[in-house]
Amino acid sequence: IDSTVLAVGAADVGKLVFRRERPTETSDPNKWFQKGNHYSFPSGEVSAMAGIVTPFVIEYGHDHPAVYALELLPAYAAIARLRVRAHWQTDVLAGWALGTASGYYAHSRDSPFILGALPTGLSVGYRKNW
Repeated sequence: IDSTVLAVGAADVGKLVFRRERPTETSDPNKWFQKGNHYSFPSGEVSAMAGIVTPFVIEYGHDHPAVYALELLPAYAAIARLRVRAHWQTDVLAGWALGTASGYYAHSRDSPFILGALPTGLSVGYRKNW
């Protein structure tokens, strides 16, 4: 949950900062920092999907290589967003990198910000093993 919230929050901040026009709004991919409602960069959908799967891939990928197939989910989301002309290629790549980074960060923390669900149990906020 932490990874997804962090990825979506960072993507939303990026959208407000960069204000890039979508491919459906312009044919020029260099229209950054525009006035109005232009929220193309980075892709929030792809960053959320990458943020969801990355902790699972990091945690279980070594023991169960089939878990790496979960990376097909953000790939599918990225291709879908490109096909409907909702994002530029750099938007989805940045979203994927953002989601992966947030997943790695959330996985590497000792205690979750919100909620952690692993085979050893649930943890909310601060976690301490006795």
